[in-house]
Amino acid sequence: MTEALLLVDIQNDFLPGGALAVADGDAVVPVANALMPAFEYVVASQDWHPPQHLSFAAEHPGRAPFEVIELDGYEQILWPAHCVQGQPGAGFASALDIAGIDHVVRKGMDRRLDSYSAFYDNHHRNATGLGAHLKARGIDHLVVLGLAADVCVKFTVLDALAEGFAVTLVRDGVRGVDMQPGDTEAAIEAMRAAGAVIADSATLAGAPR
Repeated sequence: MTEALLLVDIQNDFLPGGALAVADGDAVVPVANALMPAFEYVVASQDWHPPQHLSFAAEHPGRAPFEVIELDGYEQILWPAHCVQGQPGAGFASALDIAGIDHVVRKGMDRRLDSYSAFYDNHHRNATGLGAHLKARGIDHLVVLGLAADVCVKFTVLDALAEGFAVTLVRDGVRGVDMQPGDTEAAIEAMRAAGAVIADSATLAGAPR
């Protein structure tokens, strides 16, 4: 198998102190940095929203973050404004070794469509181009880590599996939002049930490839 490391949304707004902070989210950064040298190809996804994205609670008067509304016939979780194009919160974590990233795929740029997965928007209307990009390079196995385990990581992994990639999830390289207690563990189990292999970074870093 030809492998790539996929870093999902390791951005300032998802780290402690950010607009949509994931508890202990900064703990994934050293895991990413340790793994990058073990891979010939590293891809990173980047949430990249326009300022008035309709997933932002602020765009819906009277609504609060984490409420659920209907948008264009679909359920939409409302989020705090986050990862706005060109703003510091959308930047990669300052401690992340961005020199080790070979390709960046941006998502969530359509104002009316949220995009958790690095492969598609949430309604699978449009592809980000990541699947075609990886296949063009002959990559068939993805090792995935990042934020958040129960949102963007989960949907990225499920789409990768559906696209025919083998997937290994780095268990110590993810953290979750846990809007409901247990969401992260449930997401990891859902990824495992769909066919992902769950491994720890120490095992992967030392594996021959």
